[in-house]
This record gives sequence, structure tokens and C-alpha cells, in this order.
Amino acid sequence: MEKSEKGFVPTLLLCLLLGFLGIHRFYVGKIGTGILMLLTFGGLGIWNLIDLIMIAVGSFKDKDGLPIKAS
Repeated sequence: MEKSEKGFVPTLLLCLLLGFLGIHRFYVGKIGTGILMLLTFGGLGIWNLIDLIMIAVGSFKDKDGLPIKAS
């Protein structure tokens, strides 16, 4: 199965440190939802928590629909 070219560790760290601003979504190319997260402070933290869990378990995808997984 094909993997995203975006790194797992940078995505996870961006979500942990700046997730409430949606920076991890900008990193993986999801500009529209990144802007929404920026305006809502990560859905008041709930959306950020969901993304963090999805990244950790390997089900988070980039803009092309490719999974971002640890090697």
C-alpha cells in the first residue's frame, strides 16, 4: 500500500504543539480544513484531539488520501 510523502513524526509533533491552530493540516495539504481549525481553535480542542488520535493510530490521511504512517 502506498504511503504519503509527509512524515509521521513531523505531523504528530505539529498536532501536539500547534494542533489547535491546524498547522498539521496545512502541513499535509488540507488547506481548507486547516483554515477552519485556525478559526475555531481546533474545534475548541475536540477536533485537535480527534486528529491526534487518528495520527497516532495511523488512519490520518494527506490531501491525496494517502495514509501518514510510521515506517
